[in-house]
Amino acid sequence: MLAEDTRQKIKEKSVLDIKQIRENPQLVEERLNSRSGKYDIQAILQLDQKQRELEVTRNQLQARSNEVGKIVGQKIKSGTNPQSPEIQSLRDEGNAIKTQLSELEPQEKALKAEIEQLVLALPNLPSDSTPIGKSEEENVEVRRWGDEYIPQNENILPHWEIGEKLGILNVARAVKVAQSRFVNLIGAGAALERALIQFMLARQTEAGYVEVSPPILVNTESMTATGQLPKFAEESFKCADDDLWLIPTAEVPVTNLYRGEILTAEELPIYHCAYTPCFRREAGSYGRDMRGLIRLHQFNKVELVKFVHPSTSFDELEKLVGNAEAILQALKLPYRVINLCTGDLGFSSTKTYDLEVWLPSSGKYREISSCSNFVDFQARRADIRFKEAGKKGTQYLHTLNGSGLAVGRTMAAILENYQQPDGTVRIPEVLQPYLGREVL
Repeated sequence: MLAEDTRQKIKEKSVLDIKQIRENPQLVEERLNSRSGKYDIQAILQLDQKQRELEVTRNQLQARSNEVGKIVGQKIKSGTNPQSPEIQSLRDEGNAIKTQLSELEPQEKALKAEIEQLVLALPNLPSDSTPIGKSEEENVEVRRWGDEYIPQNENILPHWEIGEKLGILNVARAVKVAQSRFVNLIGAGAALERALIQFMLARQTEAGYVEVSPPILVNTESMTATGQLPKFAEESFKCADDDLWLIPTAEVPVTNLYRGEILTAEELPIYHCAYTPCFRREAGSYGRDMRGLIRLHQFNKVELVKFVHPSTSFDELEKLVGNAEAILQALKLPYRVINLCTGDLGFSSTKTYDLEVWLPSSGKYREISSCSNFVDFQARRADIRFKEAGKKGTQYLHTLNGSGLAVGRTMAAILENYQQPDGTVRIPEVLQPYLGREVL
């Protein structure tokens, strides 16, 4: 068993860096392997040891080089002939050291780059409050809300069928224009989506989030900072002729707004919300959710992003979940909150709650929001720090994000939960001022 003080150290840091791997290799490997898959950190440790040995040698040589230069200067100053054998011998030694240093420095640089690539491939460590489990079957339900709003009428059509019948959703023409996993919203369908976006942004700005309209094309550094690269390159769309990627979520550009910056503690917390289209290949979901609005290559989402003091991040996660829940409650859509187990946890997350909305046509809850605390995992990759007044040095802040909400999935839930026996769909009361109608 690992000592409790060792566990406490890693709990306090809660993020992967080379120092943590070096100091607590057994615990790091144990926590990593509680996720799905296996992680071997021995190669990192071996390379790290080699790099540190090279660093010691380089520092010793540099110190001797400085010493030789100093001795030469002193001897010449004291009257020794600069062309004397003694001075020449010292200069030869200095030149030999410079040659050695010129050989060592690229070796050390290459080792550091190799270590960095291996560390970048490692996910974040699960928090102590994340359930241990290998798959979504071991996720833990935290609570349910809105059972009284679950529709009791039978024969509810799937959202894509009622959407086609109402003439507000068309798949065939979208496939003609693009390919499968795209949809075309028409008339009231497009208006409903726009109403949902406006409603979500209004509610989240009222809750204290500052709206951002960010770029939807980002560079490789931005994708790497938030953890999408290198692991999820195949899931992402890249522009062939530019170092630009279509964003999988607004989390990427919004988090990177502060990349490489040092904020003040007084600026924290920072809350942002953003509506953007999102783009994902869905490469690993062949045959799943081929119809409707659940799993598309292009979809709209309102995202919530937080930058907070490390001491508050887990409390901020609970508030973030509440902000997402507030949308579902206002729309009176039944849902449940799930604490994801270690095996179902996202790459960058230390703890995640999923909100799952009820879809009556399938009799299942389906994910509509994922709210995560990344602690300082993303902040390290993006080099986002803060400084507290009166304290030396800087600290990495903590980042969080969550969907508030996925717009297409919210529309799907409305089309099914508000579907009437006569084939019409009622509009949730809070959306009626935005849409200008009560029924589809």
